[in-house]
Amino acid sequence: MPAWPPRSLPRLYVRAALSEGAAVQLDAAQANYLGNVLRLGIDAEMLLFDGASGEWLARIADSGRKRMTLVVERRTRPLEQVPDLTLAFAPVKRAQVDWLVEKATELGVARLQPVITQRTVVERVKLERLQAIAIEAAEQCGRTLLPEIAEPVSLSSFLSSQEDALYFADETGGEPVQRALRPGRATILTGPEGGFTDDERTAVRARQAAHAISLGPRILRAETAALAAVAAYMALAGDWR
Repeated sequence: MPAWPPRSLPRLYVRAALSEGAAVQLDAAQANYLGNVLRLGIDAEMLLFDGASGEWLARIADSGRKRMTLVVERRTRPLEQVPDLTLAFAPVKRAQVDWLVEKATELGVARLQPVITQRTVVERVKLERLQAIAIEAAEQCGRTLLPEIAEPVSLSSFLSSQEDALYFADETGGEPVQRALRPGRATILTGPEGGFTDDERTAVRARQAAHAISLGPRILRAETAALAAVAAYMALAGDWR
């Protein structure tokens, strides 16, 4: 017998707390998507998650032009446990940051921390947009826990509060990732276009928990370096093992 519910059912993130028998009122955009784009009607099934209680099977109980009510039937999966990994990254251009957040969510990052450096050229980080991108990525990849997206901070403020193992992607060289990465609570720090300044690099290396790591012999774009480091962590020290 095939698995039930099938993974092909639509998945939606909802802000309402989910529990067996709960009625969930969708917002207009979600109701439009299910009713007018996917053409789903009464009794159609879907999967819901609220970022706090796992994944649930729900059924459409009532539907109108710009409204829809779902009834939660049962839990299909518990809340996932992701590695306690923060990706601290210097924001780059909008399209690249959007892509970085989408892929970091898919890879299982627990936290995203924008860090403003001397060579950061982006003046503003739109957190609501990044949160929407993370939600859509979580819906697509099957996550039940959304990554936390923090307010941007300066590099000096970030370093002053940093207590985790800090893996610093240093373009001037470092320990190969296969020897450096260890399981446990950790932060990966990657720089902006053009890299960190010498003073910034010295400040990062001065942190007691900092480990400079190398991501290979080629020059990587800022967003590529961030995701390469996350993928290496998941493979060597995270939940890909």
